[in-house]
Amino acid sequence: MNTSRRPEFKRVMIKLSGEALMGNQGFGIEPEMIKYVAAEVAEIQKMGVQVSIVVGGGNIFRGIAGSSAGMDRAAADNMGMLATVINSLALSDAMEQYGVSTRVQSAISMNEIAEPFIRRKAERHLDKGRAVIFAAGTGNPYFTTDTAAVLRAQEIHAEILFKATQVDGVYNKDPSAHKHAAFIKKISYMEVIEQQLHVMDMTAISLAMDNGLPLHIFNLHTKGNIAKAVCGEAIGTRIY
Repeated sequence: MNTSRRPEFKRVMIKLSGEALMGNQGFGIEPEMIKYVAAEVAEIQKMGVQVSIVVGGGNIFRGIAGSSAGMDRAAADNMGMLATVINSLALSDAMEQYGVSTRVQSAISMNEIAEPFIRRKAERHLDKGRAVIFAAGTGNPYFTTDTAAVLRAQEIHAEILFKATQVDGVYNKDPSAHKHAAFIKKISYMEVIEQQLHVMDMTAISLAMDNGLPLHIFNLHTKGNIAKAVCGEAIGTRIY
């Protein structure tokens, strides 16, 4: 265990977007990027933190995009959930290569490649020092992986949900479209909802608010940020 830094949390949930795994290639999984993510997660796991992860599937297929192109929404979302399984298996393999024991649990039954989601079993894995990757969202169409991450975090009693994104945190406007967008260090759930800030979907924010789950948004691409967040350093945005 790394004793030079003291984690503030014992059990955490990390939400990763599928887009985070594709790097600069525009589609799929970039090997160097998934190695980077695995190394960042391995760092906190070696501190003794119990790590759970939900990863999206937008680098392979985004259900809502398929729906807008004319597909049935349920069918499109089912395809998106399968994309998250691919990402979860890839991340699991990469993390194992960094010495992190992992288990993939899927909300959709596929026993040959992943365990079914069983809450008590997931908590047992975490207690034994294994990282658990939750795949296939909630197992239901019309729900995003953001909502799945909040739901699973609540079920396993995670102390906080970290959303590792492409930007430094929450802004009052889209920083890619507005150069004078103001960075927000702390904000309440209700303010996020009232201002329609698209940091997570509103179902996820409402579920976190109802259950008092703290959310912490920060930039995945800054090396060491996951460890800094786990150790309580002042990076990104905290939603409380």
